[in-house]
Amino acid sequence: MTQIERMHSTGRMSRIVIHGETIYLCGQVGEAGASVADQTRQTLAKIEGLLAEAGSDKTKILQAIIWLASMDDFAEMNAVWDDWVLPGTEPARACGEAALARPELKVEITITAAR
Repeated sequence: MTQIERMHSTGRMSRIVIHGETIYLCGQVGEAGASVADQTRQTLAKIEGLLAEAGSDKTKILQAIIWLASMDDFAEMNAVWDDWVLPGTEPARACGEAALARPELKVEITITAAR
């Protein structure tokens, strides 16, 4: 059986879960109250740090699930995302609208990646 490794566990969740060669990150958010673009940049920086800690990087992302507090922010988030994703490494992606944990949060991104 493949071992499961959990990192940064809080009793409620783990920020990183590794199973075999697959890495799962919990939903990442930026600074509450910042603009959509800034929250997206901050979130992507957190994702890069967690992937590095797990032995991976953004070129190995398999899937991204993006939640926006409002789909009105889709273009602003995509402008940052499109600058961040390297050509030829685009993951499978979904984006939807959802009520996030706090009203000041505008963007949340969940990642699955290969090691």
